[in-house]
Amino acid sequence: MAGTSGDALHCTGIAISLADNFRAAEIVWRNAPGMAYAAYMRKSSSRRAIPAGRARGRRMKDALKKLERIAALLREETTLSLATTGQDGEVSVAPLFYIADGDLSLYWLSSEDSLHSQNLKSQPRVAATVYRNAMSWREIRGIQTRGSVGKVTDSELRRLLIAAYCERFKLGRVLQLAVRQSVLYSFKPEFFRYIDNARGFGCKFELTRQPAGWSLTRP
Repeated sequence: MAGTSGDALHCTGIAISLADNFRAAEIVWRNAPGMAYAAYMRKSSSRRAIPAGRARGRRMKDALKKLERIAALLREETTLSLATTGQDGEVSVAPLFYIADGDLSLYWLSSEDSLHSQNLKSQPRVAATVYRNAMSWREIRGIQTRGSVGKVTDSELRRLLIAAYCERFKLGRVLQLAVRQSVLYSFKPEFFRYIDNARGFGCKFELTRQPAGWSLTRP
């Protein structure tokens, strides 16, 4: 659950700020899990991004709608499947509860002794998916993403995010010791592929993080 960058989103030639244009706290979770998460989102959304430039109109609206779809999915779902690689080249996948911030970074708590945490020490680059449960091909909807993982070391940020995490997943006193002994991880995405078969079989778009921000690389 690392801190946010405040990067702009650059889509079809338009630089777009998630924090400013998405009203991050509302879009990521309209039913935000308590005061702790709301406090963090206020801190996150106060950051300014690259100015938007001159392009407006239909292209901007289209880009925003696509980014909102990703944010909505992250808001609705609770679990990501994280793929990591060990030093021996073996790949493993772990299901993890997560929360997200206004820049679509993902955060989770894990034991440092777990296999995926051990793998992250030698290879912080990962892939992940978040998807809805489906019984029909028409119901398949989810994201595939790639990026890097790091530990959250800032004490205030860690406190806010852990409080939000515990509120969202109702981790009571029974698990307090486990939470204190866990490491707070942050995933910063560099690529998203969004798939929604309800809009047509294989309907998808892709976003890639560029030096100037995010680019819509596949409409």
